Amino acid sequence: MSTKHPILVITGSSGAGTTTVMSSFINIFRRENLTAQLVEGDAFHRYNRLEMRQQMKEAEARGDRHYSHFGPEANLFKELEDLFRDYAESGGGRTRKYLHDPAEAAPYKQDPGTFTPWEDVKPNTDLLFYEGLHGAVVDGDVDVAKYADLKVGVVPILNLEWIQKLHRDQRMRGYSQEAVTDTILRRMPDYVSHICPQFSRTHVNFQRVPTVDTSNPFIARSIPTADESFLVIRFANPKGIDFPYLLSMLHDSFMSRPNTIVAPGGKMGLAMELIFTPMILQLLDRKRRALAA
Repeated sequence: MSTKHPILVITGSSGAGTTTVMSSFINIFRRENLTAQLVEGDAFHRYNRLEMRQQMKEAEARGDRHYSHFGPEANLFKELEDLFRDYAESGGGRTRKYLHDPAEAAPYKQDPGTFTPWEDVKPNTDLLFYEGLHGAVVDGDVDVAKYADLKVGVVPILNLEWIQKLHRDQRMRGYSQEAVTDTILRRMPDYVSHICPQFSRTHVNFQRVPTVDTSNPFIARSIPTADESFLVIRFANPKGIDFPYLLSMLHDSFMSRPNTIVAPGGKMGLAMELIFTPMILQLLDRKRRALAA
């Protein structure tokens, strides 16, 4: 953690909706006139798209049917830790971009599924903002989580997460249902070992719970809408949280436990801005006072 160079992370698995949640933080940064260094978790995959396919083929030939982007072998955990440590210490560090599709790749004159060259982060930013799979990961001697000042988990219940992934990968990326199902099954051991434990290290977790039948996610024709969901917001440390204010602003919400608010699913964006704006401003106030001292 760093007083002078705060780090915020949103962590959640592929298909969990972390990219959508990211827009709430972008709104906060814009409204409060903050300059953030944005870091995408995909930039710290070890292999580009073609290399990853080859790695999975080789792993399967060895009898390893669980090689995935969720695990340490396919990621640069040490390099991610280095970035967080360097930024916390000096506001510096190195990152890159993963180019998902032709639109992202065109300005760089590269193929989709490749990485841009490593480069230094922007100088004089107010904070670093990470969104991806491993913002609170701990693996052996590598501890990414300890450097983050505010960690947010985005965790739909598992069947909903699968529905979102199935629909996204089939409709937006052209994969067959069989291919997406195979990916879900292949990732499961790494999901249990490297994704789930992060949500015990986060400061706040957002979990969307549908109020419609998602018993068989593999036949669902549509993704449950926000209005067909509840939002469960859990605070690891409720001290200092103004629950009466949040309940008054998030209409039709209630508390299910002393550290948990349940709100209508459509209130996620509002809830995030209400909860995290004062937290971010507090981090920035600490930064200003530390720099002044």
